[in-house]
Amino acid sequence: MFLINVLNLFLYFPEDKSEYWGAGITSLIFLIACILTMRLIISHSKKELEKAKELEEKLKNEQ
Repeated sequence: MFLINVLNLFLYFPEDKSEYWGAGITSLIFLIACILTMRLIISHSKKELEKAKELEEKLKNEQ
């Protein structure tokens, strides 16, 4: 019974569904930021991979 009362403190379902807009917009902003950050990391990783390949080729040609 105590566990149910504690969980009820965290579960809130508003009668007015317009209260969901704020959470939805915030979630969307963070989702877009996460996608952009991931794309930035991937593009930076590809550039670093190309630099590493060029360095490897340069070292092979010197030997």
